[in-house]
Amino acid sequence: MNGNDTKRLSRLTAILTQLQTKRLVTSTSLAEKFGVSIRTIYRDIKALEHAGIPIITEDGKGYSLMEGYKIPPIMFSESEANALITVEQLVLKNGDRSLIKEYIEAIGKVKAVLLNATKRKIELLSERIAVSPAIVAINASNSLTCIQNALTDFKVLSIIYHSEHKDEKTERNIEPFALYYSLQESWILIAYCRLRKDYRMFRLDRILKIKQIELNFKPHKLTLKEYLAEKEKKFKTPDILLS
Repeated sequence: MNGNDTKRLSRLTAILTQLQTKRLVTSTSLAEKFGVSIRTIYRDIKALEHAGIPIITEDGKGYSLMEGYKIPPIMFSESEANALITVEQLVLKNGDRSLIKEYIEAIGKVKAVLLNATKRKIELLSERIAVSPAIVAINASNSLTCIQNALTDFKVLSIIYHSEHKDEKTERNIEPFALYYSLQESWILIAYCRLRKDYRMFRLDRILKIKQIELNFKPHKLTLKEYLAEKEKKFKTPDILLS
C-alpha cells in the first residue's frame, strides 16, 4: 500500500466517523475538512457504498446513514483519549450532578474500548491533572440532563423557581431554548416563559422542582447568537437577565 492509498483509507475512515456522528454531512464540508475536491468526495462516498455502507443521498442537502444502521466502535487514538481525560477533570468540577453522572458513564464506555497500553497512559495522565480549587462551583443543581432532553425533544418543562431578585417562588411552564455557562452563576437555562410571555434566564441551582410534561412546542426561530447579541447590546452583559 503506497502513501496515497494510506491517505485515502484514512480519509474514508474519517468520513465514516463523520457520518456516524452527524445527522447530515455535505460534500462541500467534507471537501473543506480533508482538503480535497468535491469530486474526490463523490468517489469516496461511492467507495463506501460499494463496501456495503448504506449511505442515503439527499439531493441538495447531503449524506446520512440509513436509520438503524450501526457501525462497530471506532478505536480512539491516544491523543483523542487524552483530550477526553483532560476534559473529565473540568466536568467533575461543574455544579450539576446529573451531568457528572452521565459523563462518568460515557467516559467509562470510552475507556472500555481502549487498548491496554493506552489505558495505562491515560490512567497516568488522569493522576497528573488537577484543577484549581478556586474553580470549584458553589452552585449545585441536578437538572441539566433533564433540560437537555427537553430542549432537543421540544418538550415543555414545568418548574418551581425561586427568584433571587424578588425572593419569591413561582410555578411556571417554560420552553427550553438554550444553556449558558457563567463563571459567576454556573449553569443558566434560557427559556421562553409562558407565565411572563417572554424569554428569561433561570439559574439551575434556583430551580426547586422540575419535570417534563406531555406538551410540545414549536422550535424557536431565534438563534442563541442573536439572543445573546441583543441582550449584550442592551445590558452590556447577559448575566443580569435572570428571571
